[in-house]
Order: sequence, then C-alpha cells, then structure tokens
Amino acid sequence: MSTDNPSSTEAIIRDQLAQNPVILYMKGTPDAPECGYSGAAVAALKQTGKPFAFVNVLQSPFIRERLPRVSNWPTFPQLFVKGELIGGSDIIVAMVGDGSLMPMLEEAEAV
Repeated sequence: MSTDNPSSTEAIIRDQLAQNPVILYMKGTPDAPECGYSGAAVAALKQTGKPFAFVNVLQSPFIRERLPRVSNWPTFPQLFVKGELIGGSDIIVAMVGDGSLMPMLEEAEAV
C-alpha cells in the first residue's frame, strides 16, 4: 500500500516551510551533496555563515515528486526563506555573490 497522499505530502512540505526559516531542498546532504547544483548551492550558503535546514529529496521521494508542484519550480535544489521560494542553484550563487541574499537570511534568523 502506498503511503503517498498528495495532500498529506503537501502538508508535510508546508509544515517544513513553516518550521524552518531557511530550508534547502537538495539532493544529498550539506556534507555530501549528490549533484553539482546542490553542491554549489550549499557552498554558497555556507559562505554566508548563516544556519539553514535541509531536506534530502533523494531520501524523501514523495517530497521530491510533490515539491515542484507546490513551488512551481521544476528542479532541485530549491531554497526557501520564510516560506518563500528564492530559487535554485544559479540564483542562490548569484545572490550570495552580489550580497542580496544576506539581508534575507539575517531577517529570517531574527524571527
């Protein structure tokens, strides 16, 4: 019997977004990314020195399948700050590089 119920999976995702001010849905873990894009996103986030939660979508197939429908973003990684999608790897790297992500992370941390 499948335990995947789209509405319950969506509820889990929405709970994760509510409970974690900064969360990265990625392939692998921050210490062992399993794709180059996730690795680049983690490296950029680590440069900020700010904490972030993560979900390894390779270990959570129902979330991996459902999240793109919730976020309207087709690929991983996906970074959310205060429940809002920021974007994927290229956007994360660019925003860390130009300094525009730091104020968002600091504001999320203060909550």
